[in-house]
Amino acid sequence: MRILRVVLALLWLVPVVSAALKPIETDLHPVGNKAVVVYKTTPQGDLRINLYFPPAWSDTDRRPAIVFFFGGSCVTGSPAQYATTAEYFATRGLVAASAEYRIESVHHTPPDACAEDGKSAVRWLRMNSRHLGIDVGRVIAGGGSSGGSIAAFAAYNAAFDSDTEDKSISSRPDALVLINPALGFPERSPLTTEQRQAAQGPLGIFISSWKVTKGGPPAILFFGTEDAFLEKAYDFARQLIAAGIRAELYTAAGQQHAFFNRSESSPWHALVLRQTDLFLGSLGYLKGNPTVAIPANTTVALDRAPL
Repeated sequence: MRILRVVLALLWLVPVVSAALKPIETDLHPVGNKAVVVYKTTPQGDLRINLYFPPAWSDTDRRPAIVFFFGGSCVTGSPAQYATTAEYFATRGLVAASAEYRIESVHHTPPDACAEDGKSAVRWLRMNSRHLGIDVGRVIAGGGSSGGSIAAFAAYNAAFDSDTEDKSISSRPDALVLINPALGFPERSPLTTEQRQAAQGPLGIFISSWKVTKGGPPAILFFGTEDAFLEKAYDFARQLIAAGIRAELYTAAGQQHAFFNRSESSPWHALVLRQTDLFLGSLGYLKGNPTVAIPANTTVALDRAPL
């Protein structure tokens, strides 16, 4: 009994590690217009965010910012997935970022942690706006597959928020760039046995836990026409429009899930970047024409879906 009391006493002395945002405490000095910093500490380890700055950036700027979240079903993946995309938008004048978040294969956490970390990354950008040279009222969130879901949840999900962060700093983005986000398994199309099992399990419940509310941010969505998640994307976009929120949905004929990042030399990659550029320009976040080069002899094009 005495040994038990000693063990309990020692455990009481061990500090309890909880998740917390990590502020930038000194001026940033990007190397090659890039920097990597820890934005959040968690019981499972530190989370880093890769930052990409425009030429002639200064921390006294008040530029729009965009943060991307990689795909991988909240199981695998890396911020490197969106490095090229973030670099492009930095050259266009945005402070761009690609954020790490907790995933099952590394941190052994459930999908809830992915969504929480996405909100944390948006909040962190605003919290450190003075050091990052960004406008807190023009923060964009984007991503692909589960990363797109995470971005959407930052705007249209009231759960999955940290209990320890300052809620006076908003975690809601001002615009969304959603590349084949998983927003629910189809209900009107046939499912494989594996898809049916996933739809009825925790993953299916998780990806369907969005709710459109009035006053939310505008969104642009991209999907391959052969993507099983396209059906729910239509539902999401139409609900945005019904709530008086701008939404655009573009499809890539014959393409399946994750078509955007399959190859950066693909015309689809350039076409999505260009359409995103035009969308953000129409919101006043970018100036001038897109600079992304469309591969020569490109014969495919994105189709705007009627909503």
